[in-house]
Amino acid sequence: MPPGAYNFSLYQGDSAQWQFKVWQDAGKTQPADLTGVTGMAEIRSKSAGSLLATLVCTVTLPNIVDVKFPVSQWTTWPTGTAKGVWDLQLTYPGGNVTTIVAGGVTVTGDVTGSAVP
Repeated sequence: MPPGAYNFSLYQGDSAQWQFKVWQDAGKTQPADLTGVTGMAEIRSKSAGSLLATLVCTVTLPNIVDVKFPVSQWTTWPTGTAKGVWDLQLTYPGGNVTTIVAGGVTVTGDVTGSAVP
């Protein structure tokens, strides 16, 4: 099954966070059991492109995955990069990996704290 689509809009210099709930059924009545599952998410310039940011993933049972973009990630963000792609992969205890959501990333440049050329 292809991953769900979710695009990020980031404001440069700010932290951000999102929460995803994982369900066993399309009607979203049966929470998925995420016991022992770990999450991993990255933002890249393009698929298999340069790594722009590593997101912090936290799994809360039974079915919640919190994804955070810490403000510290901006220190390594390339100047002028305004677009990218991201995805969230879950690794299950048996070793199976599933990408549950993916999308594009757009960045709006900040005003306060911006460097003057």
